[in-house]
Amino acid sequence: MTNLDSGVRSLLYLICAVAFVLGLHLMNSPRTARRGNAISAAGMGCAVAIAFVGAALDGFEQAAAVVVLIAAVATGSLVGLWTGRRVQMTSMPQLVSAFNMVGGGAAALIAVGEALRAGPSTAVGTAVTTAVGVLIGSMTVTGSLIAAGKLQGFVSGNPIRLPAHRLWESVAVLIALTAVVWSIAVPDGVAPLLVLLASALAVGILVVLPIGGADMPVVISLLNACTGIAVAMAGFALSSPIMIIAGALVGSAGTILSILMGAAMNRSIISIVVGGFGTAAAGVVDVAGGAGAAVRETTADDVAIQLAYAHKVIIVPGYGLAAARAQRECADLGALLVERGIDVSYAIHPVAGRMPGQMNVLLAEANVPYDLLDDMDASNPGFPLADVALVVGANDVTNPAARRPGNAISGMPILDVDKAKSVVVLKRSMGHGYAGIDNELYLQPQTTMLFGDAEQSLLQLLSAIKTLVA
Repeated sequence: MTNLDSGVRSLLYLICAVAFVLGLHLMNSPRTARRGNAISAAGMGCAVAIAFVGAALDGFEQAAAVVVLIAAVATGSLVGLWTGRRVQMTSMPQLVSAFNMVGGGAAALIAVGEALRAGPSTAVGTAVTTAVGVLIGSMTVTGSLIAAGKLQGFVSGNPIRLPAHRLWESVAVLIALTAVVWSIAVPDGVAPLLVLLASALAVGILVVLPIGGADMPVVISLLNACTGIAVAMAGFALSSPIMIIAGALVGSAGTILSILMGAAMNRSIISIVVGGFGTAAAGVVDVAGGAGAAVRETTADDVAIQLAYAHKVIIVPGYGLAAARAQRECADLGALLVERGIDVSYAIHPVAGRMPGQMNVLLAEANVPYDLLDDMDASNPGFPLADVALVVGANDVTNPAARRPGNAISGMPILDVDKAKSVVVLKRSMGHGYAGIDNELYLQPQTTMLFGDAEQSLLQLLSAIKTLVA
């Protein structure tokens, strides 16, 4: 490869890196998120093409390498296209975890391949990046697998602890760190590599298992950051600038998002990973009938009267809305109320739908005006002034139990729905939220429950209001 070829290739990679940064910046807002995603995807596609052409110019060592590379690109493209079209928005957190697993696994395999090709004279820097890549990538594989299982329901969302769990976890971490040092000292050794692989895989399982569902959004973001770091380490091992840049961007973005998510949920990253938040609730009232309390059920006609003659309505969307794919019906209801001169807004919790930004995207796709979407800090002062707070499928993020110690969501900031004059909850059943505890909001004297599928309930409300004001 000539110096000119090297310079052109570096310049093209730099352009791809700029596309990554620009795309990431545009994802800050629902208005520009799609454009940002397209720019980032184009940058990654160009980077793959540049790498492929560069390898061809350098001369493939074997014809089989060309076939493998083309097959890998084609397979990955088809899988990405299929998942993008088929996976529902409600399954995005699971999909993100699965992609974290694939990304971390790919980075770990690259590092393993470099370790197997290493010799006794391998540079210390290469040995360090290879060992760290194997460690972080392998941890991400099993950690993401457990997280996806918890989100999908294959694994219990409650904290799971094995007998002497902390002891086993500490031993696994100690062995993994020792294996990293061993691999650096003996870069061509197979034994330290196998020990590192096994212990890192075990660490991923043991760390994520005791973390409860209430903290899973932060865990997903943290695992995303780990994937980026693992990719960057693989980039160092391969001397690939574009992999280093892309991995560093993903790692830094995931780290920042994890910190912001932790702050939004009043959790520190250390307390989540080490302490295992999301433990079983203590002293939470049993909504099904504890303390002699009972929920009050209502009808669509009664709710329609409240909404039609209210001055201010705050709609609180949650996972149930996304699961029912009822965002368009919700948007239609909000638009109908606005037409009647009612002050309408949407209160969005940072983890509404289990992933940051997920609810904003859903409502934006349903053409809800952006200026009606308020975050938690902007929404909470308005609840005492609201005539009706309409909760559509939101659960844990509205639970007043978060204000008391001793339960799975203690200390987590919530939407102050219970401070509204009237609260109407649209919910399929009295099932628990992802944290696995009862919602005390349902027992409040101003709360009524409209049971049923969110889409059908919203359609009933639309029909009842139209009939009422006709």
